[in-house]
Amino acid sequence: MKNETDPSFLDIALDRSVVARSTRIALLVGTIIALINHGDKLFTGQIDAMTAFKIGLTYLVPYCVSTYSSVSAVRDRLQTIEPTDEL
Repeated sequence: MKNETDPSFLDIALDRSVVARSTRIALLVGTIIALINHGDKLFTGQIDAMTAFKIGLTYLVPYCVSTYSSVSAVRDRLQTIEPTDEL
């Protein structure tokens, strides 16, 4: 049950620990995926604007997935520790 004092999605997503975790994951996963998908262009220096844009998205996607996962976990945790009205 949602409590009126529960933090919003954005409140949790902007929490320092969530941002730090998501950033670390995005840097690791994004780098691996960028090298797989664009390594040839990176190593030969043939990066155009579209490639740079795609590389940026390569980092954005794991950041968003990690943030969503963290927010979901925090919300689930808050829901399980709320006191119930049935006593």
